[in-house]
Amino acid sequence: MYLRVAVLALAVGAACVPPSLAQDAETPPLSPPPELAVQPAHGLAMHGEPKYPPSFTHFDYTNPDAPKGGRIRLAAQGTFDSFNPYIVRGTSSSGMGYIYETLMVSSADEPFTMYGLLAETMEVPEDRSWAIFNLNPEARWHDGQPVTVEDVIFSHEILTTEGHPIYRYYYSNIEAIEKLGKGRLRMLFSEGENLELPLIAGQMPILPKHWWETRDFARSSLDPPLGSGPYRVADFEAGRHVTLERVEDYWGADLPVNRGQYNFDRIRYDYYLDDTVIREALKAGRVDLRQENQAKAWALDYNVPAVRDGWLIMEALEHERPTGMQGFVFNTRREIFSDPRVREALAYAFDFEWSNRNLFFSLYARTDSYFSNSELASSGLPEGRELEILEQYRGEVPEEVFTEVFEPPSTDGSGWPRENLRAAFRLLAEAGWEVDPDTLLLTNQETGEPMRFEVLLVSPAMERIVLPFQRNLRRLGIEVSVRLVDSSQYINRYRAFDFDMIINVWGQSSSPGNEQREFWSSAAAEMPGSRNLAGVQDPVIDELIELLIAAPSREELVARTRALDRVLLWGHYVIPQYHSRVDRLLYWDKFAHPDVIPDSGFELDTWWYDEERARRLEAREQLVEGEG
Repeated sequence: MYLRVAVLALAVGAACVPPSLAQDAETPPLSPPPELAVQPAHGLAMHGEPKYPPSFTHFDYTNPDAPKGGRIRLAAQGTFDSFNPYIVRGTSSSGMGYIYETLMVSSADEPFTMYGLLAETMEVPEDRSWAIFNLNPEARWHDGQPVTVEDVIFSHEILTTEGHPIYRYYYSNIEAIEKLGKGRLRMLFSEGENLELPLIAGQMPILPKHWWETRDFARSSLDPPLGSGPYRVADFEAGRHVTLERVEDYWGADLPVNRGQYNFDRIRYDYYLDDTVIREALKAGRVDLRQENQAKAWALDYNVPAVRDGWLIMEALEHERPTGMQGFVFNTRREIFSDPRVREALAYAFDFEWSNRNLFFSLYARTDSYFSNSELASSGLPEGRELEILEQYRGEVPEEVFTEVFEPPSTDGSGWPRENLRAAFRLLAEAGWEVDPDTLLLTNQETGEPMRFEVLLVSPAMERIVLPFQRNLRRLGIEVSVRLVDSSQYINRYRAFDFDMIINVWGQSSSPGNEQREFWSSAAAEMPGSRNLAGVQDPVIDELIELLIAAPSREELVARTRALDRVLLWGHYVIPQYHSRVDRLLYWDKFAHPDVIPDSGFELDTWWYDEERARRLEAREQLVEGEG
């Protein structure tokens, strides 16, 4: 399922007793009760109106006549020991997004619009200070019991008390839930000028109270969960594989938001130790589809007969989604990275041009924004409304925000960036670091300590990217070690901010909002498990995040996002790396997908199993085996 910015779930503050809506019988009401003043709507857009009208039958990027059936085998890397994706403990299995559902669901061809799923309709006032959800009376759990208001209230309470800490933080502005009647509830919001809150409320994963109340939610468990979604767990072996089966009597199969999706009878995830083994499994026919994220592999690893003969298809699907930021992340909680001049200096040691030419076959573009590949990205010098916003903070942000165009350091691609290293030395000297003539190590002039740090990795594929960077850092006299750990250790260290430098990707949506608090706010910097990996603590950034969240229009959202982007860039919290504007796919010729590709790009849930193609492929495989 398509996930906006890795939104994990919703949280709501403690449920309260609703205030009485009754009026004195002899006193005519001055205005109707708030929930009666708003008409139920099938969808809600962040700004403007939904693209799809109430009468829509399916999304444009789906095939409503797609056949159901067949299976698809996918690969996952690492391991799993839990079916609960909402807690800190354990490593959750892939595919759990197919088990549970949310109140509303977003489309993949709009910046941010939600349509009814478990909630048939919603009611939202103009100021969006509350939202009423009317549950679909047909919504059922897999055991046949109906989805109820009590399930929604329970989900809020359990996620915000025993779930991952991020839920308490991310949804702290949702103040209370009131039950208004059978299948009808209202969520109250504590924060004004936050147009996103009703949409966030719609993203709450709803859990079955009657199933969970007899279990320990906070404990990692491999009990196949009860859900309401299109799939359920059919078979698994811990750490090795899990198979999901399509629910034949799935209650929501004919909803407009689902029609043409969830077409495979079975989805199986096989777990492998690393990407190299996954690629070999794909070529051997043990994996059906892979989204290739390594340029070298795309260019070199698939020169095999199955690809040349058209049985294993290589397809690059263009997309228009923001590619976000991938980069080397400085943990500014570490003293050596507390000075932005040091962080800026070390960026000169990353030779993108050499890496792109020699490692990536020139398939990537350099990232120069936290919102790259979108209209949200800052560029040039600030002007117009963006400049007006930034002027409020002149003197509190680097002067370069106003006077210089942000551009990551570039080189001639020769592999010996002399001028860049000279620039790095100048910045390091300003920050109090000089090369000791005896040891030839970069040394702090106050403490006498040499600069040493570790780059933490979980993927072996990233080593070849780090090693040239490490070589240039050593030319500066910096001792850098590269540590490759298993996925479990990596997750634990990631959550505890136990690293010096890490490589991370912050995905972005076309309509950024409350998730920016988790990425960059001062509060999130102190919250283990948050995605403020850099430890950003800047009151200006905190204010810009709140301005972004309160944006009253699309135009204002763009201006405020660009202002935030520019201040983040000049904070030098990461060394920007690169991005691709296509989704690179490899799949065996037994599947089909719609001709229309949404702005978000590849959508597996819209694909289907093509029986005729599958028969041809099977005949070809039998012929190859016979010749062998």
